[in-house]
Amino acid sequence: GLTAAVQGQRPSTDWSQWRGPDRDGAVVSFTAPASWPESLTQKWKVDVGLGYATPLVVGNRIYLFSRQGENEVMSALDAGSGKVIWQTGYPISFTMNPATVRHGQGPKSTPVFANGKLFAIGMTGVVTAFDAATGKQLWQKPGSPVVPFFTSHAFSPLVDRGLVVFHVGGHNQGALTAFDVNTGSVKWSWNGDGPGYGSPIMAVLGGTRQIVTITQAKVVGVDPATGEPLWERPYPSPNNTNAVTPVLYGQTLIVSGNGGPTTAFTVTKQNNRWTTTNAWENADIPYRLSNSVLVRDTLFGLTSRNSGQYFSVDAKTGKTLWTSDPRQAVNAAILRAGNVVFSLQDNGELVVFRGGPTVFESVRRYKVAESETWTQPAISGNRVFVKDVSTLALWTLD
Repeated sequence: GLTAAVQGQRPSTDWSQWRGPDRDGAVVSFTAPASWPESLTQKWKVDVGLGYATPLVVGNRIYLFSRQGENEVMSALDAGSGKVIWQTGYPISFTMNPATVRHGQGPKSTPVFANGKLFAIGMTGVVTAFDAATGKQLWQKPGSPVVPFFTSHAFSPLVDRGLVVFHVGGHNQGALTAFDVNTGSVKWSWNGDGPGYGSPIMAVLGGTRQIVTITQAKVVGVDPATGEPLWERPYPSPNNTNAVTPVLYGQTLIVSGNGGPTTAFTVTKQNNRWTTTNAWENADIPYRLSNSVLVRDTLFGLTSRNSGQYFSVDAKTGKTLWTSDPRQAVNAAILRAGNVVFSLQDNGELVVFRGGPTVFESVRRYKVAESETWTQPAISGNRVFVKDVSTLALWTLD
């Protein structure tokens, strides 16, 4: 993919950032078993602290960002055993918004690994760079003193050509900001909108490489080298709760949110002018928290309708192909491997279903946690890394 060329060649089994190698939920190194086992094998389980940051898999190491006591901590673990290799933390106090206390004080943003460094944003907006080999803190930027978020910072950073991009700040006063990976100096910032809870992707649209992200009330495309806004379109949501990562389908972007329809639009450039044009809207399958995945020309996800229904939509036309029975899950972290879809539900169940266009066909349901699972899993080869409230476990498909 595009990001592979940018970051240098990496082993195909690495899961080095939000939603995997290309930030699209696609597992590139998975081979489905001839017959699916009745249960998964737990290889190890360790206490790691609170938070919803996805574990990163790089070579034989796991990197995890979490809260332990009064500290935000970056940890490196041995992937085979779960043993701690190093841990580096810093003290941070954080007062929860009463409405989100059940989600805990742990970080909600997934860090990124690139070229031997790790970059993370904590609950109060502190941005830190770590040396991945030793855990040494390379640089740190304090959070900006703004009104705390509903659930705090959930934007997962992206690295591109020597810059690491975060959306810092709070409602109505944030800035999409690019820091030099080596020094932490600010290279550019765009303050056209406050951050949402979603995360950006890299895309080539209209022949131009750009960062596409959903903000507090917009979807925007910006130049990754300069931060110059290329295009934007309004995308408001109740309570400023935009939380999805845009899906790239050819030259079309698919977004969804709280209350509005799932929307696909094209981005084009003519005579130096950018325009966005609606391709389709589907009001039957809005998804608010759970990111969807593409299997060729079909979009799969979990709508918040009817207490959580899986859906399949034709990505070309927006037509609903099927929906599952209701009451499946409140939230689901959805990944795909070939034409198999993995969904880690918030109830600790990993649902495996076929990415078929005609019917919801569940292959297996595996119990993989004893407490709630709101964290995206990392899948690498036949290994599934699952983070629940306070533990990280390695499960294998044997």
